[in-house]
Amino acid sequence: MTVREQSMASSGELALTVDNLGHGDQCLGFFCQLLMEGGRRHLQDEQIRILEQYRSRGQHYVCSCLGLNTNGSNVRRTPGGLLIVRQWNNMQYVASASFLLTVFADHLAMSSGEPELHCPRGSLSPADMLSFVKTQVDYILGSNPLRLSYLVGFGPKYPTRVHHRAASTVPYKVDKSFIGCAQGYDKWFGRRRKNPNVLVGALVGGPDAKDEFRDVRRNYMQTEACTYNTAPMVGVFARFYRPIHK
Repeated sequence: MTVREQSMASSGELALTVDNLGHGDQCLGFFCQLLMEGGRRHLQDEQIRILEQYRSRGQHYVCSCLGLNTNGSNVRRTPGGLLIVRQWNNMQYVASASFLLTVFADHLAMSSGEPELHCPRGSLSPADMLSFVKTQVDYILGSNPLRLSYLVGFGPKYPTRVHHRAASTVPYKVDKSFIGCAQGYDKWFGRRRKNPNVLVGALVGGPDAKDEFRDVRRNYMQTEACTYNTAPMVGVFARFYRPIHK
């Protein structure tokens, strides 16, 4: 379902459109909080009501990631502590949730209002949120039951059969014969050997709900690398590399 409302901010017209009630909705919730705190006096009552709904959803999501909601509305975790949403490429949710929590924690720390987020089962400080994000980052980088880094190229042990055409096909400097789409699939995709090229920086789909992972090229649900997995983590890594001070 699409929700579309027109809101006027001091800088001009703002169109709020949500086609996917996933993490984009939560991100919009945080954006709404920033907008309301910075320009509430420029909004009409109906616009404020709509923004309040999105802000509430965003805050509910933060609480759910930390397990502080009631009625079973929390995000599940694996035995090793990783957020788990679904079996297929679960890392996209872990990465985006980590980024959103990082942004919200910094916003809360620098805001002039309430310094904590009050959830049904307790309160969260910015430090609590960042501490949880760190557990997710540590898991991704190897602090998990398999001692495996899911960020390709990082650490002593990481996936070596990433579901990625260029990484799994021999480089041109080694074999100058023509490799088209069909040849790449028939000759290289089914091989059991490690990929000839290391896809440094790629974040694969990750483990299942039991922290189990099969490093097999055909196991695309776990070994496929996606740009939207790695992209949010760039912001998270940057945040931990250079802390923000109020």
